[in-house]
Amino acid sequence: MSDLQFRISGYVFRPSWLGTLITLVCIPVFISLGQWQYQKAEAKQALQSQLDGHKNETPVPFPLQSDDPEPWRYRQVKVTGIYDTRYQILLDNQVDNNRVGYHVITPLHIDGTDQYVLVNRGWVPAQANHSDTPVVSTPQGMQQIQGQVWIPTTKIYSLEKPADRTDTKWQSVWQNMDMQRYLASVPIAVSPLVIRLSPASEAGGFMRNWPAPAERIETHIGYAYQWYGFAVTAFIIYMVVSFRKPGRNESDKNANAK
Repeated sequence: MSDLQFRISGYVFRPSWLGTLITLVCIPVFISLGQWQYQKAEAKQALQSQLDGHKNETPVPFPLQSDDPEPWRYRQVKVTGIYDTRYQILLDNQVDNNRVGYHVITPLHIDGTDQYVLVNRGWVPAQANHSDTPVVSTPQGMQQIQGQVWIPTTKIYSLEKPADRTDTKWQSVWQNMDMQRYLASVPIAVSPLVIRLSPASEAGGFMRNWPAPAERIETHIGYAYQWYGFAVTAFIIYMVVSFRKPGRNESDKNANAK
């Protein structure tokens, strides 16, 4: 039992060392988790503001070189080239209107250069048997591409097996848009920037309801308040269980001491 105690209105505040230790550990952890979720919400809001700022701008030529991709995030760009389906991939587990499917990502050989850029042409539905990959059509000849720059995340968590380097067959279905893996897998020079094809473009596009960064911001804020609530609840529980009415023997002892 703790030696720390004082009286308030006939109750004795006498916390246990174990309860104090648990509370001192839990409250900072709960607050930290709340801050983590709140910061994720703030980060998504910042990205949303960046997206909104570029939404109605005039498209600029796609950069052939970019040492720092970040300033190009969500910029409206245009480029001319020819689709090359040899290294096309289908990005799995993409959802559109509660339906599961793929994003079709096709390299575009930029006209007049030896460089390529990946173009996300949009969403196609999965087959009834998910092991059957859909057949997608690709327009031939020179294409006028217009769209929004997308920078794939580098924070990737996947249970997917690494590609066998001895297997020369191209793996067309990917679980994540892993740019480092892609750049290491193809013998062509590919920009680290990806273009999400504009919904108005007719250059071989599919469903293009591109997700907004702030779509789940309310969820993160809700989780943040939930963790803050756990911290407050832990403190209240600690205070309630730490205040006790003194026992009869203890009351008599205190009375005699007076």
